[in-house]
This record gives sequence, C-alpha cells and structure tokens, in this order.
Amino acid sequence: MRVTAAMNPCGSEVIGHKPLGCLTEYCHKTVWRIEVIVTANNSSASAAGSETRVFEPVQRILLPKRGEPFDVRMLYLIESEQNRERLSWTNRTAVTIPAGEEASFETYFNAFPASYWRRWSQLKSIVLSLELEGQANVSIYRSKQDGQRISVANHLVGSGHHDFELPLKNFEDGGWLWFDITAEKETVLSNAAWCAPHEPGPQIMPDGTEIPASEKRVAVGIPTFNRPTDAVAALQALAEDPVVDGIIDYVLMPDQGNQHPADEPGYEQAVEHFGPRFREFRQGNLGGSGGYSRIMYEALENTDSPFILYMDDDIAIEPDSILRAVQAARYAAKPIIVGGQMLNLQERSQLRTTGEQVNKHDFMWGGAPHAVYDHDFAKYPLRAIGDAQSHLDPRKYDSRALHRRVDVEYNGWWMCLFPRVVAETNGQPLPLFIKWDDTEYSLRAAANGFPTVTWPGAAIWHMAWADKDDAIDWQAYFHLRNRLIVAAMYHDGDVKGITKSIFKSTLKHTMCMEYSTMAIQLEAMKDFLAGPDHLFDILESSLPRIAEIRKNYSDAVIIESADQLPAPTGAPGVPTRNIGGRLGKVKKLPWLLKSAKHLVTKEDRAHHEAPQLNLTPDEARWFTLSRVDSATVSTAGGTGVAFRKRDRDLATDLVKQTRGLLKEIEENFDDLKAQYRAAMPELTSRESWRKVFDAQ
Repeated sequence: MRVTAAMNPCGSEVIGHKPLGCLTEYCHKTVWRIEVIVTANNSSASAAGSETRVFEPVQRILLPKRGEPFDVRMLYLIESEQNRERLSWTNRTAVTIPAGEEASFETYFNAFPASYWRRWSQLKSIVLSLELEGQANVSIYRSKQDGQRISVANHLVGSGHHDFELPLKNFEDGGWLWFDITAEKETVLSNAAWCAPHEPGPQIMPDGTEIPASEKRVAVGIPTFNRPTDAVAALQALAEDPVVDGIIDYVLMPDQGNQHPADEPGYEQAVEHFGPRFREFRQGNLGGSGGYSRIMYEALENTDSPFILYMDDDIAIEPDSILRAVQAARYAAKPIIVGGQMLNLQERSQLRTTGEQVNKHDFMWGGAPHAVYDHDFAKYPLRAIGDAQSHLDPRKYDSRALHRRVDVEYNGWWMCLFPRVVAETNGQPLPLFIKWDDTEYSLRAAANGFPTVTWPGAAIWHMAWADKDDAIDWQAYFHLRNRLIVAAMYHDGDVKGITKSIFKSTLKHTMCMEYSTMAIQLEAMKDFLAGPDHLFDILESSLPRIAEIRKNYSDAVIIESADQLPAPTGAPGVPTRNIGGRLGKVKKLPWLLKSAKHLVTKEDRAHHEAPQLNLTPDEARWFTLSRVDSATVSTAGGTGVAFRKRDRDLATDLVKQTRGLLKEIEENFDDLKAQYRAAMPELTSRESWRKVFDAQ
C-alpha cells in the first residue's frame, strides 16, 4: 500500500490537510483518502493506475473506559486466556499489546454487524482501517447466521496505516465481521474503525423519487421529569466524546418537572459547553409523548438538522452509538428509523432484547422472530455458539442466535433516530402521555414506507422493564388505554383476541390482590370508549385522576418497610417456590383448584391486621397470593412494600365491571376503529401540538 502523506504539527499523518485516521482528533467532516487499498485477499489496486478512495468511519473500534469491571470490558475486547501479560490502554482509541499476546474484537461494540449493513445500506463492502506501531498478525473473520466462524484473511503487518476492504455479499441472513490481533512484537493498535469505502449516495423514497444524501448532523432530544442528576449526566455524556460532539447540531431538553436540571451541580458547565446549541423548554407534565413531541416539533420548526435522535434521561450511553445510528441512517438505501438496543443498567454486560414486534392475535408486545432476551455477553460472548449436542438441548444456552439478523416492527424510545424526512412525512407522536407512543409511531412509519431497524452495537444502558412495576402501578392505566387506542388504529383481526388477553390479565390481578390495577384499568377502558376527541384534553389530567383513584386501595400504598407492620403470621401449605420444566403447568393444576376454592370464600379480616407472608417480587406469584388473605410484596426497586389484602366482594365487583366494559368494546370496536383512524391527522399534526405547547 502506498499512502501519500505529510505530518501535521501534532504528529498525525494527513492527506489533503486532513488527519489520517486520528480518531481522537478528527472532526465529523473528516474522511480518509487512500490511493491504494489492501483488499481481503491481499491483492492491490488495478495496475491501470492509482485510485483515490474516500473512507468514512461508520463504527469506531473503542476500548472500555478506564475502571470498567471485567464483565463490561467483555463488550469491547476479549483478552486471550493464554496471555501472560495484560493489555493496557490510557484512552479509548489505542491499546498496547505485549509481544506474543492476543486480543479479539469479536465483541458487541466492536464486531461489525455485517448482515444489517448488507440488508439496509447502500454499501457492497466495508473497510477495516487501523494504525499500528510494532508488528502483528491481523486475522479477519466472519460468521454465518448460525454463528459458524469462517476465516477471511490473515495479514502480517508492521508500523503504519493499513486498510482491508471486505465484501458484504455473504450476509443475507446474518453474520458479523471482526478481527483478532496477535502481537509479534509489542504493538500499539490505534485509531481503528470500520469505514465506508465511499460517501453516501441518494436515497429512494417510498414513492420512487430520490432525495440527496444527508449531512452528518443530528439534533439530540432528551425529555426530563424530576431526574435532574440523570439529566445533567446525560448532557455530560454527550460532551465527553469530541467526535460525537462534533456532529451534534442541537441538544433539546423539555423539562416537565418541578426538580430542574438547571438547579443541579454541573448543569452550567454542560450548558456552557454546548452554548447556543443547547435549548431548554419548560412545560407541564405531558408525559414521554409530550416531551418527545416537543423535541420533534422544535427540531422541525426551528432547526435544519437532518436527523432527530430521542434519548431517555435515565440512561448511560456509549457515545459512539449516536455516530453509528447517524451513519446507518445516512448510508441506508432508503430512509429508515434506526433504533438503539437496550443494555441492562443493573447488569451492564446484559443485552435486554434484540428486537420487538406486536403480536397479531392479541395486539401485545412481543419478541420479533429470532429475537434474543437477556443475553449476558460476559458469560456468552459472540464466539460461544455451543456444539451439535448443546443445540439439541433446550437447557443449554449459547450465542448462536445473536448471529441471526432480526427484523423488527418498532423500537423503544430509550434511543431512537429519525431522519427529518420521516418526521415530516409521519407527523408528531400521538398524545398518549406514556406507553405505546413509540410502537405506534413505527407502525405508522411502516405504513408510510419507512421501516424501523434495531441496530446492534448502537445501544444505551437503561433499567430493564422486567425490573419495574409498571404493569401494576399507575402506568397500568396507560398500558391498557393506549394499547386499545393503537389497536383501533392498526389491528385488523378479531378484537376478541385482545379482550380475552385483557380478561386473562384481570383474573391474574384478582388472584394477586392487585385491586388498584383493576380499578384504573376500568378507567382506561372507559377513556378508550369515549373516543379520540378528548385525548388532548386529558393529556395532563389523566395522571392526577389515576393517582387519586389509587389512594383508595391498600395495594397501591407503599410502606417504607415491612418492619413497620406486625410480623407475618404464616401460611402453612401455601407454595412459595415456582415449578419449572416441561411439566410445570401440569403440576400447578392442583394449586389452581385450591386457589379457586380459596378465592370464592370470604376473607378472614384478622389477616388484614398482620400479613401472612412477606414476599419479594419474584415470590409474588398467583399460586402463592391466591391462597392467602394478606401479604406484603416488595417493590421491584426494593424501596418499600405494599400490603395487599384480599377482599372477595371488591374483587367480584371489579371483575364484573371489567367483563361489562370488555363486552362494550367488542360490540363497538369497528365504530371505534373508524373514529380513531379518522382522527389520526389531527392528533398527529404539528398545529395541534403547537396549541398544546403555546398553552404551557
């Protein structure tokens, strides 16, 4: 390879007065111009003459932050178990590999999700670019959709800049690209990245017309509600990486609470960093949909940013994820919504899910085909694909499924990027306060010809929804109401699949003494039946109304500790441990019969003075709670307990009301579908939301 280069004053190579691959120094406009590239089979460019190529990073190779624990480091690099010495690094773009030692970048953040780029992008190849000081063997691999590893190339290289172009034709159904490196002499690997071999071209709109490629700029929106510390931390995270900071046009922050980030230490410094790029909007509590709608409104009305990125405030982010999402959207063959994946904030090496869809029979969230849940990369890195025997044993676990491409219907708004043209075509989010607004927006976008892609390696850390009580607390109202609203807009199957699912959940709530949940779900169904005309009117008032209802039920009152109540009196013979295995459901049939018998009897109110059991969230299952007259159940976050008390007559009345409302929904669903679909243009118009924001 021949590179025409000079040295800039800071010591990095430059071509055309631009840094050559200096990831800590280059700005967002930097490209790498190479006259001759080394291809995967080690052939050189045509003898007809040199060719100038433009290499643009789409995914940087990053080292973990200093001080990260071992499990988190496994998301970035894997040191060989045979190594005698540890690798070392002082920044996130350069690592020193002692002589004779090995490192693999077959990891979540540094392997290249080739199947996604093949499916969705304009690219036919990708370039691995890296700089070396020393001498090392660079081994490049790819995987098939089943995780099988295939050697692509081996290169013994010395000091200098090296580029390897790799085709993307072998990744129809799945597969990653990655490289391992073995140091022949002590070697410093730096400024490595997966790069596009050319600039992005025009994109094809759903109607067949072309639009020009977008610039690498993004407006980042972070709505916040009474999480001032988290909000400031999010701002600081955006500023910590100069490359990512360089592509951020604006940071838009709707503040909807009474605990303001502006009063938090570090806020002034963060705002000073962004200067005129930072814009804050004080408004009432309009929920997530109101906060995100404000971001989209301001981005469309008052900026020219080609991309809008949503990001929750209570997250931790790998900043390069923003750059990766933007680049995936820029290089897409057609405009797409790019969703970030969710890593578990409490188990940081754990990937919560690889993709979601809406189940057709009951219109409920579920995993997309081939999706993987709660995958721990520290235990099962990408290379852990098992063997022929483990594949046949359902009790065995491996990473094979991580190599299959997953096609989704929507992505949560913990991190989600929208091309401007999608936002302009699709309109604003629905006024749903929280829940289902992200799902609905992707369903609407898909109907308009803009699919959603959940992109591996672009991710944030967020509290996993399995660690929350949102299915039973005040959020249960919005879960149900908004599920019904979105179903009315998009569900074309039999509504009885939905109503049966709701009634099944109602019975479970009954068995678990979750009466407050049942009560607010009644309100949810009533508000759905009232039609779409009042949705803006109740945008701010629904939550206070629901909170007032919940005060009347003991299961909604959180006590600081079970120690504040009398000691549990006990419940002999009541099962507290789950039964697993293939016959688990069959073994539970006697439990179900005993539960049914207990539930029809009058409760013993003596047990309302002292709980029979103190239960953790994992122990609070139907087969336990349905056999007692009282119990405390800890919150998912461990911040307190709820004292649940069985009330047969109350439960009977709530079930009766639920059955009646579900029958009404079944009888009127076709009319309601027509009403909600007709109201869509007004509910999603910028003008309608302008009135809401002007009234704040």
